[in-house]
Amino acid sequence: MRFFGKTNIDFMGKRNLWYTVSLSVIVIGMLSVAFKGLDYGIDFLGGTEIVTKFERPVAIGDVRTVMNKIGYDRAEIKTFGSPRDIMVRTAEQGEGTTVGDRIRDGLKTAFPDNPFTVQKEDKIGPKIGAEIRRDAVYAVVASLFAIWIYVWLRFKFIYGVGAVVALFHDVLVTLGLVSLCNGILKLEIDQNMIAAFLTLVGLSVNDTVVIFDRIRENQKIFRNMPLMELMNKSLNETLSRTIITSGTIFIVLVVLVIFGGEVNRGFAFALTVGIVTGTYSSIYIASAVALEWVLRGKAAAKLID
Repeated sequence: MRFFGKTNIDFMGKRNLWYTVSLSVIVIGMLSVAFKGLDYGIDFLGGTEIVTKFERPVAIGDVRTVMNKIGYDRAEIKTFGSPRDIMVRTAEQGEGTTVGDRIRDGLKTAFPDNPFTVQKEDKIGPKIGAEIRRDAVYAVVASLFAIWIYVWLRFKFIYGVGAVVALFHDVLVTLGLVSLCNGILKLEIDQNMIAAFLTLVGLSVNDTVVIFDRIRENQKIFRNMPLMELMNKSLNETLSRTIITSGTIFIVLVVLVIFGGEVNRGFAFALTVGIVTGTYSSIYIASAVALEWVLRGKAAAKLID
């Protein structure tokens, strides 16, 4: 099935325009990360998090009053899917389950006629949080390196470079948009978000490999065709497949962002952005980097001659 039928879009001829767009988005996103920052989950910061389910809805303000009374005035409090589900998160550290016990006791005393059950309780030490942050960075870097080796061995060295540049572009764009949209969607960097980044790397390189494979096939068939024309031909031939594959994933992710609740929102948002940037970067970053390398190599060879 071909979604667009036969197309003849000059993708590579417009690459300089899209370089500017990508650079602008990345710069804005990185400025947001630098000045606005990112919200880290308890996985990375350390502290205690409790999710409770009350029999009847509870006002956030009433829970805030309870936390102030027991000495946790800087605790983060928010609903967790419904007015009955309340999440309390604090960076306070204590021996064993001391902090969690104080929170539970405070809520029981303040709401004696509205019993609750603890749905989830996590306690992460600051040292463990620092190790998780470090390991998350290592995981992303290792995945980029492994993909570069794979694409290099399967195609050519410069194709591997193009694929990694495109993936690095996707990670930066997504990270920047997470920072920009944090105030609206209440996004935070946690282990789920890191899983989303690793997943988007895999999804993005899938499109890139399909395009590179078609370019390699067409190079065998159209040996005398200029590389830019051959790349445009290959991109147009794979466009329908790319739109169908990425589009179906995108629809599911948008639904998950809207209806998936706060637990899955960060994961779904990062992947939604990633599937869009991954499709875009496979065309205008990965393929364009390979084309620029070849064109500059030919220009340098002419200067030497």
